[in-house]
Amino acid sequence: MMPVPQRTSAPTTLFLLLLAVGVTAGQRAAPARSPRPEVGGASRNWSTYLGDPGRRHYSTLTQINKRNVAQLQVAWTYDTGDRGEFQANNLVIEGVLYTASPTRKVIALNAANGKEIWTFDPATERPGAGGGRQRGLVYWENGSGGEARIFTGAGNYLYALNPKTGTPVRTFAEKGALHLGTGTDLNGEPRTNITLNTPGVIYKDMYIVAGITNQPGSVRAYDVRSGGLRWIFRTIPRPGEDGSDTWPSSGSGTSGGASNWCGTALDVARGIVYVPTESATPDFWGGNRHGVNLFANSLIALDANTGKRLWHHQLVHHDLLDKDLPTPPVLLTVTQNGRRIDAVAQGTKHGLLFVFDRVTGRPLWPIEERPVPQTNLPGEQTWPTQPFPTKPAPLMRQTYTAEDASTLSPTAQATTRLKFSVVGSHGAYPAPSLKETIIFPGFDGGMEWGGAAADPDGIYYANLNEIPWLYQMVPTRRPDGAPLSLGERSYLIQCASCHGIDQRGDLANGFPSMLDLASRRTSAQVLELLEKGGARMPAFAQEPEGQRRAIVDYLFGAEQPETAYQTTGGRRGGRGGGAGRGAPGALPGQEAAAGAGEGRGGEREGEPAPYAFTGFRRWQVEGYPAISPPWGTLNAVDLNTGTIKWKVPLGEYPDLTAKGIPPTGTENYGGPVVTATGLIFIGATADETIRAFDKDTGRILWQAKLPFGGNATPSIYIAEGKQYVVISAGGGKSGRPAGGSIVAFALPK
Repeated sequence: MMPVPQRTSAPTTLFLLLLAVGVTAGQRAAPARSPRPEVGGASRNWSTYLGDPGRRHYSTLTQINKRNVAQLQVAWTYDTGDRGEFQANNLVIEGVLYTASPTRKVIALNAANGKEIWTFDPATERPGAGGGRQRGLVYWENGSGGEARIFTGAGNYLYALNPKTGTPVRTFAEKGALHLGTGTDLNGEPRTNITLNTPGVIYKDMYIVAGITNQPGSVRAYDVRSGGLRWIFRTIPRPGEDGSDTWPSSGSGTSGGASNWCGTALDVARGIVYVPTESATPDFWGGNRHGVNLFANSLIALDANTGKRLWHHQLVHHDLLDKDLPTPPVLLTVTQNGRRIDAVAQGTKHGLLFVFDRVTGRPLWPIEERPVPQTNLPGEQTWPTQPFPTKPAPLMRQTYTAEDASTLSPTAQATTRLKFSVVGSHGAYPAPSLKETIIFPGFDGGMEWGGAAADPDGIYYANLNEIPWLYQMVPTRRPDGAPLSLGERSYLIQCASCHGIDQRGDLANGFPSMLDLASRRTSAQVLELLEKGGARMPAFAQEPEGQRRAIVDYLFGAEQPETAYQTTGGRRGGRGGGAGRGAPGALPGQEAAAGAGEGRGGEREGEPAPYAFTGFRRWQVEGYPAISPPWGTLNAVDLNTGTIKWKVPLGEYPDLTAKGIPPTGTENYGGPVVTATGLIFIGATADETIRAFDKDTGRILWQAKLPFGGNATPSIYIAEGKQYVVISAGGGKSGRPAGGSIVAFALPK
């Protein structure tokens, strides 16, 4: 293993050690504790993504309670006309509901009856696909002057809209739109390619946001009126900046990612924004980024006024397995030994929950560095240990064993046991290898982007997946040693993680086959899709045009000699479709000087990473997860004591229930909402159902069918004196039917 590069001075060595565990001198500059008590919810409105800036998913409204919740019925529905992963947590301000549709339209509805008020389509401003999977909007008002704006992302742009009319505010940035790469200034290019699927947060008169990017990530604050850049924090430090010593020499300039795609949380009173980050790219090959790679896979506390880092903790070192921090942090208050502590809780894909003092960054319970399996791939260096909290206990199983074999049938049990005996499992951190293995917890959690809820009693409510996946690396050269063609290796690097190394796709996860591509699209259409993106697929405009053309020609069987595609300039490891989707062993950002033949990563221009990831593959048997239930759970964790209060299955498959199998839980996406009356509302499941649970016991008190899966966090509000629970229902996850509906529930008159 190569150690983290260090300077020679002892103080710097100490500083690097502190960086790895997250305690820094910056903590001493943290704002003082606030004397003000915190209040969740937002009276009759739901004016902030996930309910409030602390991302508590908490409502103070009391019309709907445990005694009457069983009477809830559909109050109104609205069809956006779109079909896809409709994941928006809807905003409601003064009787108007604002939603972001699967095709990035913004729609305003009467929140009492669902009638449309206006629609904004970003394609009318900039033609072309704006992306999919938009999880919410941002609302800002100045309070006294009557100014108000709705912010939405489409493509590389952030739009400011008039909430009353849906028209762009032309005084904002460039005639109503801000390029999200403004101020990033990468390698002489003033604008990095950045898109949003999760909204940012408002602090004072600033919009604080990060986004999805193949290039080095950053968190930025923009003026809500002008769009001017107020501050920037680079999550991959440049040489000489704090944390740059955790990369090889110049290494922090040859990787991308480490951004924030899952959302942030804000302590408004103290002016601290909490930012969880993803892995650096390429996700599955780290041969050009040896070291712990700060500030990837970290929870970072920033001064919201200046962007200065106050403290951080890295929760995955040198990530090689797409272990992005997948969920927004949750701010809550707990009591320990009679002392009230304002805390921040961060969940992970492997079902672990890390809890810190919000001001100092001190862990509420010790964190241990434990050994993990080590790779034997030449050129790779697995970090020897990974952090694990001593409390709370993991919210899910941490290793697949023979006892976890499927119990659906004798055949399923025999099949899974045989597979396990052949490939084995090494938990959440299998070492990169050419040998296939079971990775469990898997790539999609554990916890995921839907987030978790918290009540004023310090109880944390989270839904989790318990799905095994398969993991394997493959060489990027043929057995005879000949390198793969540019088109084939570019496909492996940029596309195979979603569409498969055999091009057969993964329809269960929404990734189509490439084998019949010519029957569905022309080569020109595919080339345009690579450049602009669409639906779940990100744009690859930052890749050289020759590389994009090579992929298209490879897919259409018309590949030209390699020399036809030679280009100068850099390549960056691509991120796959949407949140947390990592590309296989991508080319690690080689910015070669024209004619020099060498990139900053120390490889010849055009030389690929030696190994590539085979793609995201759920392990299933007989059409269901290849593991004994539960496959999805809802959990209540007492963060005053660090103990799990209860765990129940979340969701069921009717055909299995009909066979006498108890509810298994299903794969689930979208978060819960907890109320002051002791209810938890959650959709999320693969059975097109929304449920209300008793927050004290986990017992189901009410449930109703949805037209499509409710893969979004509900919103709770009052309009015209009546309380509503509303959820976006678009399905499309886990191979389920897709639509674009909004469904609101209320008590009968």
